[in-house]
Amino acid sequence: MKIAVCVKYVPDTTGNRHFQHDRTVDRVGVDGLLSELDEYAVEQALRIKEKAGRPDDVEVTVWCVGPEQAVDAVRKALQMGADNGVLVQDDAIAGSDAIATSLVLAKALRRGDGMPYDLVMCGMASTDGSMSVVPAMLAERLSLPQLTLASTIEIQGGEVRIRREGDAATEVVVGAMPAVVSVTDQSGEARYPSFKGIMAAKKKPLEILALSDIGVDAGEVGLSAAWTAVEETTARPPREAGEIVKDEEGSGARALADFLAAQQFV
Repeated sequence: MKIAVCVKYVPDTTGNRHFQHDRTVDRVGVDGLLSELDEYAVEQALRIKEKAGRPDDVEVTVWCVGPEQAVDAVRKALQMGADNGVLVQDDAIAGSDAIATSLVLAKALRRGDGMPYDLVMCGMASTDGSMSVVPAMLAERLSLPQLTLASTIEIQGGEVRIRREGDAATEVVVGAMPAVVSVTDQSGEARYPSFKGIMAAKKKPLEILALSDIGVDAGEVGLSAAWTAVEETTARPPREAGEIVKDEEGSGARALADFLAAQQFV
C-alpha cells in the first residue's frame, strides 16, 4: 500500500508575518515550518502504516509545493516517520493560489503512468490561508472520490472508512480506494519526532522536482495565473498597554469582574 501525504510550508504564527509589495505572503524572508494541521495528516498515515500486519508493506511519501526553505517541512514529516519526501520547487510557483497548487500536486502525484497511490491524505486546511479547498480540488483533478474532514480513518480491504463529526450529527462515509482523504485536528495528537527519528530522517530519500519534471507550464501557475487575489492589506495595529486593576481595600475582585463584563468576557 502506498500513501501520499500533501503538506504545506507556512510562516511561523509566532513570527513577524507580513505581505510583500505584490500582496502575497512573504514565505522566504520569515521563519517557516510544517503546517500544524498537516501534521495530523502525517500522523494518521503513520498510524495506518503501524496498524498494518506488515508495516514495511506500507510506504508513506510526503509531497510539498513551495520555496527552497519548504524542504524543512518535508524533513519534519520524515523525522516523524514518513519514508520518502518530495518537494516541488520552482520560482514560477511563487504567488500561486489554491487552484494552481492543486494542479501542481495532481501532476506531481500522477508523474509517470497511472495513479501510484492508494491513498492521498491532506490536512483540513493550512494555518496561513485556511481555505480548506485543496483536498477537494485535488480529488477532482485526480478523478478520485474524496472523503473530507475525517476525525477517524479505517482501512477495510479496498475501502477507506471515515467518521466526520458535525454540529448536529456524526457521519460515517465509505469510499473505494484510491481516494483523497482530509483529516481534522480531532483525529489524534500528532507525534513529536524522536531523536532516533531525527537521525534516521537524514538518510531517507528527499527528491526536489521542478515544474518541467512534472509537465506543468510556468504560465499555468504563479501570481499572473491566479484566479484569486488579495485586494488590500492592513498592517496589524501596535499592541496597546494593558489595564492594571489594583486591589485597594478589597475592591480588586469587583473591579476585575466589572472589567471582564465590560469586555463581554463573562
